[in-house]
Amino acid sequence: MTDLGDTRVTNRWIVGPNHANNLDTAHGGTVLKWMDEVGAMSAMRFAGEACVTARINQVNFERPIPVGKVALIESYVYAAGTTSVRVRLQAFREDPRTGEAEETTESYFVYVAIDEDRTPTPVPDLTVSSAEERRLREEATDGEGEIGVEQA
Repeated sequence: MTDLGDTRVTNRWIVGPNHANNLDTAHGGTVLKWMDEVGAMSAMRFAGEACVTARINQVNFERPIPVGKVALIESYVYAAGTTSVRVRLQAFREDPRTGEAEETTESYFVYVAIDEDRTPTPVPDLTVSSAEERRLREEATDGEGEIGVEQA
C-alpha cells in the first residue's frame, strides 16, 4: 500500500518567451503538458509502474501565467481503481521574488498503470494516514465531478 502523502509531487518552471503565446502568457498547451508530466510522476510513484494518461477531466484556465513568473504545478493521488490512478492537479502562478502564489488551473487526470508489455497492470491500495491527507482526498473527491474511472 502507498500513502497519499508519498504521492505528492511539486515542480516549477519559469515561464519564458518560448513557453508563451502572443499575449506573453504561458500557452495553455504548455501548462497542460507540465500538468500531465507532474501528474504522471505522482501516478508512477503510487503504482510503482509506468503510467499513461487515460483521461483528463475538464480543464479551466482561470488566470494567465505571465512571462517572468513561475508556473508551479502540484499533484497527488487521491483514489485508485484496479489498474487506474486518479490524480488531482493544480497549477499556480508564483512570483519568483516573493514566493506568493495564486491558483490558475485545476484538473483531475486518470492514469493507467502498465507493465513492460504495455498491458494494464494492478495498482496497490491507497492509504490515507493523517488529517491533512484526509482533507486533500476530500477536496479532490468534492471537486472531481464525473470522470469515468475504470474499475477493472
